[in-house]
Amino acid sequence: MHYQEGKVLDAFDLYTKLARDGKAGIDAVNLYKADDEVRSLADLFVAHVDCVLILAGDEILMIPETRLSPFHVNNDYIKRTYLRSGATNGDIYLLYFAMIVLFGSFYDSYQTQEPTRNFLKLDEWVRAVQERIEVLREHDEETIRSYEKEFSYNWSLIIEKWEAMNDIKESAKKQSGNTISRLSFIHTVRNFMIDQELIEDIGNDEVMLTEKAKAIVQRYFMEVEYNKGILEFLYQWEETSHAID
Repeated sequence: MHYQEGKVLDAFDLYTKLARDGKAGIDAVNLYKADDEVRSLADLFVAHVDCVLILAGDEILMIPETRLSPFHVNNDYIKRTYLRSGATNGDIYLLYFAMIVLFGSFYDSYQTQEPTRNFLKLDEWVRAVQERIEVLREHDEETIRSYEKEFSYNWSLIIEKWEAMNDIKESAKKQSGNTISRLSFIHTVRNFMIDQELIEDIGNDEVMLTEKAKAIVQRYFMEVEYNKGILEFLYQWEETSHAID
């Protein structure tokens, strides 16, 4: 297919801005929606670097679709920037696990397209992670190993990392699953998600989803093709009511 030079330049300008900032504003959104050729070229450019374009409110976002994308936030960067010295891949697994739990806390069902709550308190987030850990612990070792192969998540290590956070002074254990060290870890995950523009801190230890997060959840977390059944697995004990909160 042949494109006019002006269309190619417009699409490349859009890609350049997205590659630099990860997003573009309403003018870019209008151009992307209105011009089929620019849209086709922009999609082609971003696909070449393993990314996709997502519309979120008045913005268009470039989101890495695979770990091979040069725009993907790699594990070493996360360890170096957000986690404690000596952090391992287990800490990364737990960070992503906590993120999945946060998204799940905002939706009643993995088929729901819109969040059913406006904000989440950090201590509720801690308790929600603890609940999911307890569900994982209900599975026997053989089942956990089979799910690890199926989902490419090291569930055993996630459990181990979370439960190891109990190993602090006894006076800090005020509530089951809500220790200072666990809350501190959730603060770390919060900081990462804020920097990635997935949540906003609205004060009083409360966070809310951004339009970017909602678009990503709708595009990926609600589609079995992408989430590989992880949400169903984590929330299977609530299947009868379709509750995910």
